[in-house]
This record gives sequence, structure tokens and C-alpha cells, in this order.
Amino acid sequence: MSRWSFDLTEAPPPDAAVEVAARHVSAATIGRRGGQPIVRAYAVEPLPEGAVVPSLTAQNIRDRALVGAAVARALEAVGRPKRIGLVVPDQVAKISLVRFEQVPPRAQDLAQLIRWQVRKAAPFRIEDAQVSWQEAVVLPGGGREYLVTVARRDIIESYERVCDAVGVHAGIIDIASFNQINAVLAGGLVSDDWLLVNVAHDYATLGVVRDGCVVFFRNRTTGGIGDLPDLVHQTAMYHEDRLGGGGFTRVVLAGGSVLGGEATERLRRLLEERIGMRVEPIDFRPAAEMRDRITPSPELLDILAPTVGVLLRDRVARRTPPAASPTERVA
Repeated sequence: MSRWSFDLTEAPPPDAAVEVAARHVSAATIGRRGGQPIVRAYAVEPLPEGAVVPSLTAQNIRDRALVGAAVARALEAVGRPKRIGLVVPDQVAKISLVRFEQVPPRAQDLAQLIRWQVRKAAPFRIEDAQVSWQEAVVLPGGGREYLVTVARRDIIESYERVCDAVGVHAGIIDIASFNQINAVLAGGLVSDDWLLVNVAHDYATLGVVRDGCVVFFRNRTTGGIGDLPDLVHQTAMYHEDRLGGGGFTRVVLAGGSVLGGEATERLRRLLEERIGMRVEPIDFRPAAEMRDRITPSPELLDILAPTVGVLLRDRVARRTPPAASPTERVA
């Protein structure tokens, strides 16, 4: 049974977090200094092109031995933890926002309804899927929206097997963008509606967050960074026209480390010109400083953000208003 994104409020936080991305493996651990979280140790291991090919419907781990060796080296560098949170690429999951005007009182009935709603959009049999969900915004009249994650079970298990082979237990498995969002929310500097833009060579994820809840999520392939300003502008218009938004209070750019410094800066300027507001690179340090107060590069902050976000999930849950508390279920 895959441990697909279960609730941290019902389990102790993992000892460390590992991200397996298309071009790197990263690991991090969190400690405390004066009661505040700090990134105690971290490691980044590059992967050659083709070792991991993220996909919703096809094999992801193309070279298990090579990826496993990279995971082992990263874990060795952060102290050989045995329990980890595992971050996988956004492309392995299909995300939907499902709303019910009336929520069934029984959890079993809710699970059946959610699976029925998402089965039509899944490009594989729902019987072969791992489905998880968390409560999102409360609707007028007592209804609720749910953020639903669907992934093919065998694909999630292929990532688990890499961890099992090197002697670690992946108690939590989640996608990168959700934990980039966690890393920002844990800093406590966000109010009202804000936008995450997570980019890669051939895809982008856009997520709108309102009061700690994701209210819009879109992942799509792109033809390069030239497509992104229009995509972000369309999202901003949708936010105002369909979601009742009055503009974003922040726009956070993540994933730029895969593009390189010059390309990321060019993209940031293009986005600012298109939407007419500041676009900031992701920085988790308001939530967790680096050990010994070292000054990390923007690229390192970008790479580590998903792993730090996993490790700070419990902090996000405590800070989120009750209506948005992430009570997750797996089916």
C-alpha cells in the first residue's frame, strides 16, 4: 500500500525529506535553534537526463540503480535517516478541485463520491489509482471543496521501491508544488490570495492559494519560458473573473534552478512586465533558516524548497485556519 500523502497531524514528522526530480535528488533535515526550525543538513545529487522521466501514465524511474545510488549518497550526507517524506514530480499526479454542495456525513460515502467524480478525468482505471484528498474551502450553505490527488499506484510504488532498496521508509509521498506552497505558508508572511508559479524545461504548474487553501491548480506542458507570461496572465484574469479575486498579494516563482540563473531572471522580468507586479523567487528562510546562517544561492533555496516544505507540513497545519485545515485521506 502506497503511503500517498497522509496527514501529518496524525503521525510524527519524518526525520528527513528526499526529493526525486528529473535532474536531481535532494535531501534535507530540520533541527531547532531557539525554538525555531533550521535546515540542519542538506545534500544535492545531480541525475543525468533520462534517469527519471516524470509521467502520469508511463514508467518514471528508468535507471533504478543509478537513482537509488543518488538517494543513498544524499541520505548519507544528511545522517542516514530511516523515516523520510518523499517528494515526487508534479507530473506523476492529476490534481482536481471537487466541490459538493452537501457533504456526506460518512467518510466511506465521501470517498466513494470523490472517486466517482475523478474517475472520468483520470487517464487510467480508477481501480489502478492511488487517490488522496484534503479539505479545501468551505462553500456557502455548508458545502465544501476538496483538493484531490490521483496517481497511478504502480508509478508511486516505483518511487517507494527506490527508497526501500536503500533502507528508508517513505511515510509521506507528495508532489513538489504542494510542498513549495507549504514552504511559503510556513513562513507566515502570506495573506489574501497569492500565486505560485513552478516551472521546468517543458511544463509549468500554477497554484492560487487563498487563506491556506489551494483554490486553483493547473499543470500543463509548455513550449518554453516564452509561453509562461501569457499563461500566468490568463490565470490572473481567471482569478479575478471566476474566483472573485482582487489581484494577487504575492507571486512566487519556483523551479528556476532547472532553467539556470540567466533564464530564470529573464523569465522573472517577463512575468513582471506581463502582470505588472513584483515576482519573487521562492525563499523558505522566513520559516527555516540555514544552519550557521550561511547565505545560500537562489538556486540552492529553490532546489531545497520542496523538501523543507514537507518537513514543515505540521507547522502549516497548526497555522492554517480551521476551515482550511488539511485533513487528508487515502483510498
